[in-house]
Amino acid sequence: MGHSSVYHKASVVQFFTIVSCLLVLSFPGSVDAYKNYTVGDSLGWFDTLEKPDVDYRKWADSNKFSLGDFLIFSTDNNHSIIQTYNITTYNLCDYDDALPNDTIQWSAADPSSTAPHPISVAVPLLKERVTYFFSGDYDGEQCNNGQRFKVNVTHGRGLPKSLQDPPDDAPAPNSPDFESDDSVPETIVPANFDHPIGEDSDKDEASGSGSISFDPRFNGFLVSLQIVCIMSML
Repeated sequence: MGHSSVYHKASVVQFFTIVSCLLVLSFPGSVDAYKNYTVGDSLGWFDTLEKPDVDYRKWADSNKFSLGDFLIFSTDNNHSIIQTYNITTYNLCDYDDALPNDTIQWSAADPSSTAPHPISVAVPLLKERVTYFFSGDYDGEQCNNGQRFKVNVTHGRGLPKSLQDPPDDAPAPNSPDFESDDSVPETIVPANFDHPIGEDSDKDEASGSGSISFDPRFNGFLVSLQIVCIMSML
């Protein structure tokens, strides 16, 4: 066998080794789990008249959202939460003429309340598309004062089973006359929606995220293989 033939075979082996190594090195030891995003982080869900530093568009642009993630709105009962897929509804800051199949009222403001109390509203992302959120009461005043944003929902890992095909007779999102104990924050979410954390990952912080890890032995194998790959390419 000539030196050129040996060299050619060695080159082919080296080529496929490098390609395989690149695939291994790009293969993560874990993948992103479903995440909870606290809207506005520590500032919560309020308009600029109440929280001058809020910038929900900047907040939304700094995060990546996927199917099955939850948006957690920390606010009070004087601020509403409207989710819509209709850009006209969003631009008007008005959902009065919105269609039920493209707009959901997750929480309504209560103008008659003399003592606002905190609420926490968990909203799941269920459609792979641009989704809009705003506060729609007080003739659009809160919306026009910064309480609005949009997110681009990507496929990610897809919807977990708990969020797929909810039953037709499931309760609707809370109505304006929703009542609860004023002494504690409310968590408002339709009964048919189960938080995906318990299904696929350890419990996350409200504004944090989790990941789904592979078997530790598999992770160890990947690490060892990555080291071998790196050494082979030196």
